[in-house]
Amino acid sequence: MNTLTLAHYYTTLDVQAMADYVGDSLELALIAQREKADRIVFAGVKFMAETTKIINPGTQVILPDETSTCSLVTQTDMDALKQWREQYSDHVHVSYINSSAEHKTISDWIVTSRNVDDIIAELYAQGEKVIFSPDRNMGAYLNYQYGYDMPVWNAVCEVHDKFKDEQITYMMDNARAEGNVYLLAHPESPLPVLKQADFVGSTKQMLDWVKDFNGEAHTVFIATEEGLLHNMRQLRADINLQLAPIYSGCQCNACPYMKRNTVELVKKAQQGIGFEINYLDEDTISKAVKPIKRMLAFSKKQMEKNVT
Repeated sequence: MNTLTLAHYYTTLDVQAMADYVGDSLELALIAQREKADRIVFAGVKFMAETTKIINPGTQVILPDETSTCSLVTQTDMDALKQWREQYSDHVHVSYINSSAEHKTISDWIVTSRNVDDIIAELYAQGEKVIFSPDRNMGAYLNYQYGYDMPVWNAVCEVHDKFKDEQITYMMDNARAEGNVYLLAHPESPLPVLKQADFVGSTKQMLDWVKDFNGEAHTVFIATEEGLLHNMRQLRADINLQLAPIYSGCQCNACPYMKRNTVELVKKAQQGIGFEINYLDEDTISKAVKPIKRMLAFSKKQMEKNVT
């Protein structure tokens, strides 16, 4: 059987070494759509594997660990979300990809942290009114950065929400005594953290920032899941890259769900043993695939523009 293994940047390095492709949510979604495989093993979390199944309904999709979920999913009560959606029936519902398959069925657009700015800007340019779910921090940042007045759902990524503005300020002030200091932050972080960041972007965008950096820096603090720093350090061993503190100077912030993808479980999944995404019915897939395909088509066009 032709098996394709995908791994997110937040998995451990030994798991990433087992993958055919390593990337962020957008990259892996595009790869899953492009590649033809009989089986896809997704070393990530459940919503990623569900998204892969939705765009590849005829492919066997296996998640190594059934309990690999996401707080943005578990904190979202679907009955309450549906009622909230009905309150804004004349708005376009934009949902972050970190959401369940059911959540996607009541969404008009799906976005990732890499394309959310461009997609929402396009919708506003078309005169649309927008609501955003489920990430409260990301929605608050978009409203702050661009002057939107989007109603925003109230869930957070438990990993990024731990970053503390006061601790980051303290650490950066101390580091500035030695030289230039920068802060990169993922938009799932709290707004006070994002306000003082030198760069706010997706996992891939932060990785590219580090790769392309040509200035002088004593320290670059990174406000995201700690796994990404391994990839950054492989690219730029010459830069002092440090995880931003979450409290009392602690620099340890791992996603517990991503780390449930172990080498042993990925090996089993590659043999067809694991949590198979086989519970999505045809109605769910047909509804959820529409906003995902809108996002994928938009991103492909944007990438083609950038190439030309």
